[in-house]
Parts: sequence; structure tokens; C-alpha cells
Amino acid sequence: MQPDARPWTRHFVYRTTCLKTTWKLRLGLLAIVAGLFWAAAAFWTGPIARVLVCQAQEPAPGSAILLENFDVNYLIFQRAAELRRHGVSGRIVVPVEASPDPALPNQVSAGFVEVMARVSHVGPIEIVPFREIEPISLNAVFQVRDYLQREGIRSVLVIAPGFRSRRSSLLYRTVLGAADIETRCLPVFGDQTPDTWTRTWHGVQQVLEQYIKLVYYRVAILPRTAATRS
Repeated sequence: MQPDARPWTRHFVYRTTCLKTTWKLRLGLLAIVAGLFWAAAAFWTGPIARVLVCQAQEPAPGSAILLENFDVNYLIFQRAAELRRHGVSGRIVVPVEASPDPALPNQVSAGFVEVMARVSHVGPIEIVPFREIEPISLNAVFQVRDYLQREGIRSVLVIAPGFRSRRSSLLYRTVLGAADIETRCLPVFGDQTPDTWTRTWHGVQQVLEQYIKLVYYRVAILPRTAATRS
């Protein structure tokens, strides 16, 4: 019987052989994956962005038009003007940041709104001052609800920027629904659409930002609002 030829160090260390990829292989694989990713862009860009978009709906008879102007957007005024020309509604409501006196709108914000209303030829609008209390969008909707109730408005068509529209629809349906005010939604797009948002960095940034906000409102804000309502 031959003695064990391995040294006593076998009890503490051992030798093994491994293969490692080269930087050329890693770079090649990365290029292939990136190529496949962008080649399939037509299949994933649209579905990803459409999660952020509310389902477009026709206004109910007698609906007021509510322009979500938290982020200044001329296109929603333009769309409202088109609807008014087709006889959809005689009333257009626009939330505007309040001044130190909560009953009065901020003059600068109101001035922007009036300019856009004039240029778009949308006609008479009703400005609703809202105080910027966090979370701003939610508290603004509560203040809009109070105005709608005072005015006896029971149905609204919310016109909102496209990638923000799903979050807006959820907010308005949650808050206005509790007040028995019917809410419908109409998204509006400019150059950035669900099919083109990846073509510019601004589009990518916009979609990512709205995704984060949508998740935040769904997880942290809306459940708390629903619980308070009940």
C-alpha cells in the first residue's frame, strides 16, 4: 500500500482550473443583446407607455370639460377648443395655483392660462384656484371637487397630458366618484406618443417620471384616500 502522495496542505487548500471570458466576448454579447433589444423596440415601447395612458372616452351629455393644467400644456386648451366648436360642452374648468389668498388665483399662473385660452380660441373658461399642499395633485382634485359641487356639475371630461392621464383618471375617479360626479378621460399627445417616446431622451425621461409617480400614487396615495373616503 503506497502512502498518500498528496501533501498535508490538501486539508487546507486545493488547486482548481476555471475558464474566464475575455473582454471581446463580453463586448460582443453586450452588442448582440443591445441589438436584439432595439430591434424589438416596436413590440415593447408601445405597451410600456400605454400603461400610463387612460382609455379615451367620449364626453357624456352635459359634461363640463376639466383641463388638467398642473403642468402648463397648450395642447389641452387646443383640444378643448376643438370639442367646444363641436358643441360638446359650454363650460370649461381650469385649476390654477392659488395666491396667498386661497380664494384668488396666482396672477402669473392665471396669466399663462388666459394667454393659452386666448391663443387657442377656446372661449370663456372658469378658473379654480387650488393651494399647493403635498401631495399637490390629490389636494388639488379635492379643491376642484368642492368647486364642482358648488356649481352643481355632475359630469366632467378630464383632458390631461397623455402620459399623465392614467394617474389623473385614477385620482379624479377616486375623489369625484365619492361625490357622485361622473368622470371620463381624454388623453392628449404632442410629439411624444406611446410609439415614439424612445426616440428622444426627453421622451424617455418623461415616461420614467410618470411611471414612478403612477406607482407612488397607486401604492401610497390612492389606498389611503379610499380608506379615508370609506
